[in-house]
Amino acid sequence: MDRKQDWRSRLREVIFGTETPAGKAFDVLLIVSIFVSVGVVMLASVAEISAAHGRLLAGLEWFFTLLFTVEYLLRLVCVRRPWRYAVSFFGIVDLLAILPTYLALLLPGAKVFLIIRILRVLRIFRVLKLVQYMGEANLLIKALRASLRKITVFLFAVLCLVVVFGSLIYVIEGEAHGFTSIPKSIYWAIVTMTTVGYGDISPQTSFGQTLAALVMIVGYSIIAVPTGIVTAEIGRQVKERTDNNRLCQDCGSCGHDDDAAFCKYCGGEL
Repeated sequence: MDRKQDWRSRLREVIFGTETPAGKAFDVLLIVSIFVSVGVVMLASVAEISAAHGRLLAGLEWFFTLLFTVEYLLRLVCVRRPWRYAVSFFGIVDLLAILPTYLALLLPGAKVFLIIRILRVLRIFRVLKLVQYMGEANLLIKALRASLRKITVFLFAVLCLVVVFGSLIYVIEGEAHGFTSIPKSIYWAIVTMTTVGYGDISPQTSFGQTLAALVMIVGYSIIAVPTGIVTAEIGRQVKERTDNNRLCQDCGSCGHDDDAAFCKYCGGEL
């Protein structure tokens, strides 16, 4: 019983851990395999490549499917409560990464869902140990939260503008020039204001083209607004961090006492 437990513990340390060289190597190999398998799926969707190398791509797909199947089973074996891992986010993603190939034997179109394997690359954050960047991440999150209400008001104002512009172009151009409804006209206003300009529908009359020019100018003028809001909040957050020199380099938290030697949030040395 002890030998079985030791075997499972060592396997769990390799598969789920990143502190040991074996654990890091396992995660790196897994991430490389994920990228390569996703690349195989993408290449198989190209008709010319699939026609020339279809058998090779199919063989590689089955190789990666069997590899990920073994990995998934090993994860279930080495954890104490397999069902908890099976219903977790990564457990579900791992299962969805291998099911499409087996389902394709019954449903040929199921292979399209193999692209979900890219979600497994989220494990890369365990390898990179991004804790050293948490201070900057927290700063950005705080700036976005502080900007949320202002940006919401700004987006509401933009929504009102596109409704007004869409209604005006619908009245000016009408169904004869492709503006068959107010919602479709609002779609044109959004495309024009954001300077995307698909060109699937466009005004033909002089009044309509004048309105389109106005919408374009307004679009250019409002693009910088949300950027300015967030930039101002980031500047304010940076100033607050500069004023408080008791900043934890591990987690980015501030607000420590002047005589504190360790972070009160993560325990890291200040």
